[in-house]
Amino acid sequence: MADIIVVDDETDVAFMIADYLQAKGYRIRMASGGADLREAIAAAKADLVVLDLNMPGENGFSLARWLREHHDTGILMLTGADSVFDKVAGLEIGADDYLAKPFSPVELEARIAAVLRRRRPKGSNDADALPAGQFAFGTYVFDARARNLIDAGGVGIPLTPMELDLVAAFATRAGQVIGRDELLDLAPPRGDEPFDRSIDSRITRLRRRLEKDAAKPELIKTIRGAGYLYPKR
Repeated sequence: MADIIVVDDETDVAFMIADYLQAKGYRIRMASGGADLREAIAAAKADLVVLDLNMPGENGFSLARWLREHHDTGILMLTGADSVFDKVAGLEIGADDYLAKPFSPVELEARIAAVLRRRRPKGSNDADALPAGQFAFGTYVFDARARNLIDAGGVGIPLTPMELDLVAAFATRAGQVIGRDELLDLAPPRGDEPFDRSIDSRITRLRRRLEKDAAKPELIKTIRGAGYLYPKR
């Protein structure tokens, strides 16, 4: 469960972000400016700081520079203006990502999850770093509550309901071999989707959508005579 500090002098925005992220399983602390941030991070380290750019007194650029010099934490910057100059300047200072206001809380959370994944040490357990209801699927994250699949950049992958059922089956059963009959039960056709008894053809289509090389799958492995497997990371 990641620890996040939200730094924004607009209390309504800060509380909106905090309420949404807490509901997703993150531990949230809030700071209204630089002094509060320094006090909060001195009390306990943070995995990520959501940092507003435009604040009275010490601005987000100065705080991001201080964070990079003194702390190993993720930084996601927020700004009221979608300025290319501000974005480039923030990234050059060391911010991990950048989001312009107004924004969707769903996109904010997706970007936070992507930053945390990129910053995770190699060999760490994906499941330990994701909030409740989210499951690693290779470089993707499957959100069981929202029923969507998000890539490493925080972008949703358009999939059919049946394809999402297959992703859910594999992501929530990492390391388990799933037989063809069980997969048919877990991912039956929906609506106008064709009723195809061959689960193999469905897996092939999903591999084409998600694998770097569908001919050499890494996400969905074929276990000869048994079924399919998403290897536990």
